[in-house]
Amino acid sequence: MNALSDDELSHQTVVFKERLSQGESLEDILPEAYAAICEADYRILGQFPYDVQVLGAIALHQGMLAEMNTGEGKTLSATMPLYLNALSGKSTILVTTNEYLALRDAQEMGKVYRFMGLSVAAGVKERAGDRITNEEKKKIYAADIVYTTHSSLGFDYLLNNLVTSASDQYLRDFYYVIIDEADSVLLDSAQTPLVISGSPRVQSNLYELADFFVTTLISGRDYEKEEDKVWLTQEGIQYAERFFQIDNFYDEAYFEINRHVILALRAHTLFQMEKEYMITSNGELQLLDGGSGRMMPGVKLRGGQHQALEAKEKLTISQESRSVASITFQNFFQLFPKMAGMSGTIADAADELLDVYHTEVVVIPPNCPVQRVDLADYYYRDAWHQFSAAMATAVITHQTGQPVLIVVATIPETELVSRRLVQAKIPHNVLNANNAFWEAEIIKEAGQKNAMTVATAMAGRGTDIKLGEGVKELGGLAVIGIGRMVNTRQERQARGRAGRQGDPGSSRFFVSLQDMVVEKNGPSRLEKYVQGKKNLRNIHLKKMINTAQKTGEELAVLSRRQAMEYDQVLHRQRELMYATRNRLLDGGGMEKERLMEIARENIQNFLAAQPELDTGMLNRYLLDQISSRLDRAGVEIIQKDKDSIEKYLMGRVEESLQEQEEKTGEMMHRFMGIAALKAIDEAWVEQVDYLQQMQAAVSGRTMAQRNPVFEFQKDGFAAFQKMKRTIMSNIMRNILLSDVYTDEKGQLHILLP
Repeated sequence: MNALSDDELSHQTVVFKERLSQGESLEDILPEAYAAICEADYRILGQFPYDVQVLGAIALHQGMLAEMNTGEGKTLSATMPLYLNALSGKSTILVTTNEYLALRDAQEMGKVYRFMGLSVAAGVKERAGDRITNEEKKKIYAADIVYTTHSSLGFDYLLNNLVTSASDQYLRDFYYVIIDEADSVLLDSAQTPLVISGSPRVQSNLYELADFFVTTLISGRDYEKEEDKVWLTQEGIQYAERFFQIDNFYDEAYFEINRHVILALRAHTLFQMEKEYMITSNGELQLLDGGSGRMMPGVKLRGGQHQALEAKEKLTISQESRSVASITFQNFFQLFPKMAGMSGTIADAADELLDVYHTEVVVIPPNCPVQRVDLADYYYRDAWHQFSAAMATAVITHQTGQPVLIVVATIPETELVSRRLVQAKIPHNVLNANNAFWEAEIIKEAGQKNAMTVATAMAGRGTDIKLGEGVKELGGLAVIGIGRMVNTRQERQARGRAGRQGDPGSSRFFVSLQDMVVEKNGPSRLEKYVQGKKNLRNIHLKKMINTAQKTGEELAVLSRRQAMEYDQVLHRQRELMYATRNRLLDGGGMEKERLMEIARENIQNFLAAQPELDTGMLNRYLLDQISSRLDRAGVEIIQKDKDSIEKYLMGRVEESLQEQEEKTGEMMHRFMGIAALKAIDEAWVEQVDYLQQMQAAVSGRTMAQRNPVFEFQKDGFAAFQKMKRTIMSNIMRNILLSDVYTDEKGQLHILLP
């Protein structure tokens, strides 16, 4: 490939596509295609991939998750499998964690793809408020290669399945996806499903009352808490029944009371200020990202949990919206026939990733041996001694001119460290994952002489820190971690900031019993150890802190698994509903014979539910479901047996159907499809919203030794059967009772009943 001219090199794309059309596979042309794109990388970017980058690229094409050290050039590695798979003409996408990385990579790597004759697009905008129209999305997803974020792609998938016309759909069939920073996307983000909220629901007045009730409960007597679950005891249930003056707390009639009590109980016992959420200066409750400590404006907890937190904090309760579509990342990425990913820290979770995503992890060796020195951690009883020691080390290191990166677990801790540095009169930058664009620019400079940078574990992730002149001689970048992170992956990510491509560097963590992960997952009488009331040898201190982190990691795995199990219920239903919608959108209408089957089933269900049928009931059913006119025969038929009544009603169905056919003519088939689609959408939105609420409600059944996932599956199946009956009823109603006509231009107009 090196011997080819630019025109000859770019023409290889045409050659490869022709070979594929003649029966060769992607594996057959991989060596030559990789060689071509490597040469293009060198000519356009001035960078030729190392052998280890080619190894990583082969693993990515084979659908593996590749662990490649920070600074090993994952972005360049991705050009090879993206180019190869785009030659198939199928959808080829790279997703990453934030808009900055997606735009940066689409712009920089896009030059290479365009040189090779392929199109490339970015599926995000730099400004969060800028909307992308459906027409723009069609152009974006029609590109050979698309760079976007995991959340943007997930939401686009859900929105693509909410459109009411095939012409408004913009996604191609999924084929190949590479997930950059795969551990962050597939693991850390996996506990929070993507949810699209629609029209507001009728606002409940139970939030304040349920919140007051929960404040009167006594732990251990009225409720029990275990890890991330909380439930009412038998005594608590009886107290709730007396308080709300109801006879059965778990009766379907009192579902809303049950739901609000569980939401309020969770708000008071499972959510803490400054850890899971913050209140802004204008009185708005904003969630905090558990992995990065980043505030998430506009993101709300679902199923009323957000409003329950607002009631707890005595804030104005925001409008609760209906959930109209939802999916977890576990189920979303399994929609791709080929999924691959890359990250600097993913091997630690290999077993979980194989179990959930059925994808193997392969560790790619570094191009140069790692020279970074990972020093032994320092352990302390309390945060005061921990922070004092860490800051003293940072100041002493800074005085030598060596750049220092201080990594902490939460946003408040970045502010605490910053205040200490201000007192020491040391200029510094603070990055707490609030703006990926300017953070990336600042983190680039963290390796310069005399630089002092304070950051959360996730801030500026995906951006290399290159050493400035004279820094290697000083020992490279010094990473000082304060606090045990929520998992070992985040600590490895922090350490990996130093020592890229064989550079020197060092890392050391300062941890204590007052770290957030230890307080959350450590022993119950932790305060006695912190205050020194109980003797604690250093080896026991180390074991207690590290065990707490391991416990937290195990709980996170269980939580992600449970989130997936909950969504599996919705996933099976969602696949069926979306497939049905797509058949209708693609021009598939509904046949008259099928409608008559639906009508017969509906009528039989109605008659079975009415053992004492009278004229009023019959007329009401006729007006609500079949026709806007009554006739005298209906009064007479009521005296006969149910077979005769069924025959009469079916006759009325045929009459109404004939009337609609006369109005629509050749458009009847399409009209019936649209009417059916509306019935499906309306019922599906109610189903999604109900299941979102149900997830919180079933957690309260733990007290009765019931598995909440099994309870959710059982209730979800029952709700699905009920939804199917509702859809059948509404399909008949929409077709027979809609006001429908075609105008002089032959366009169909439908006014649903």
